[in-house]
Amino acid sequence: MNSEQIICLSEKKCANAFKKAEGIALYNQEKVLKAFWDNKIALRHFVGTTGYGYGDEGRDTLCKVYAQAFGAEKAIVSPNIVSGTHALTLGLFGVLRPGDIMLSVTGEPYDTLHDVICGDKIGSLKDFGVIYKSLPMLKGRIDIKKVVKTISKQKVAMLYVQRSRGYEWRDSLSVQDIEKFIAKVRAVGYDGCIFVDNCYGEFVETKEPTDVGADIICGSLIKNPGGGIAPTGGYIAGKEKYINMVEGRLTSPSIGMEVGSYAYGYQYFYQGLFMAPHTVKECIKGSLLIGRAMTELGFDTLPKMGKTPCDITRSVIFNNEKKLIDFIQSVQDVSPVDSFVTLLPWDMPGYDDAVIMAAGCFVQGASIELSADAPVKPPYVGYIQGGLTYEHCKIALKKMLEKLL
Repeated sequence: MNSEQIICLSEKKCANAFKKAEGIALYNQEKVLKAFWDNKIALRHFVGTTGYGYGDEGRDTLCKVYAQAFGAEKAIVSPNIVSGTHALTLGLFGVLRPGDIMLSVTGEPYDTLHDVICGDKIGSLKDFGVIYKSLPMLKGRIDIKKVVKTISKQKVAMLYVQRSRGYEWRDSLSVQDIEKFIAKVRAVGYDGCIFVDNCYGEFVETKEPTDVGADIICGSLIKNPGGGIAPTGGYIAGKEKYINMVEGRLTSPSIGMEVGSYAYGYQYFYQGLFMAPHTVKECIKGSLLIGRAMTELGFDTLPKMGKTPCDITRSVIFNNEKKLIDFIQSVQDVSPVDSFVTLLPWDMPGYDDAVIMAAGCFVQGASIELSADAPVKPPYVGYIQGGLTYEHCKIALKKMLEKLL
């Protein structure tokens, strides 16, 4: 079969999965709309402020809209949060104190967090006396029995959950997986903070981790919740007592979120959240199509066909360096920005291996836009995510197949 025949066949086989994704998007769109209605969003909320930003109604109301949409008591949404890693760092430093134990229950966190947690003499959690431990996952799922055993023997201040797979070969965690985990640890008396890295997972399902008992979730606005429109920023949402602690870390303990201006206005942050359910649906449909086509060609991909995606990322094993690089390059070739660039692996800050990355995006590095990346090492796993439109994903797939065939 040629590339067009493979795509046509794959679309037919994805019809039911596409319909399910559309149903989830409709539910989430209504949820977000209700948050806009209940908070009486008006044009005045889009106006920028300067200086200290006292009484910044646009900022304060944006936080309330996010909190409601995510089923949280309170939220921080700010253009002063520069990335998902920054949002996670603020959350960790806001809640943890010297001598506290942080236990990662999903193995080692994403590469860019390693130095945040364990770096030497760079202002890491380790430098400030926080004790870090991790437990490996069991067949791609949280080893709940081992977690329960660990927290029964020592006082653990925080249980850390990474929803997405990072550069691991496993499925991302579903909200149902997280709900089951939370129920089990609460049932044995755990009363510490349950912290979820929610990056890449927002609006993929009808619930968020905060809807099922997570104390804090964090993410980036240039991923799912920014809808491909937010130009920068991040969010932290959850229980009020914890968000109050994090506010003091973002600014200072004496002023919290009473200050913080943004001269350019908040329209794109509101509009991005409004668009997010639809944009995430486009990403999911693109991921399903690419996964089906790669499966038809005999490649091993996650999530498997027939399994509902739990985030916007798809991984494919190539077992060949050239095929991996061709795959990543094909995404760059069809990007709306910098399509003419030839990609080379490089030592990106915060990563342990050389990484090749396709990111011809309107917003620099925006993972909600069609992008792909991979650490260049065996077994040569490529990761593709995003896609503002399904049509763009389909065009990119045609280019991928032409290179691979």
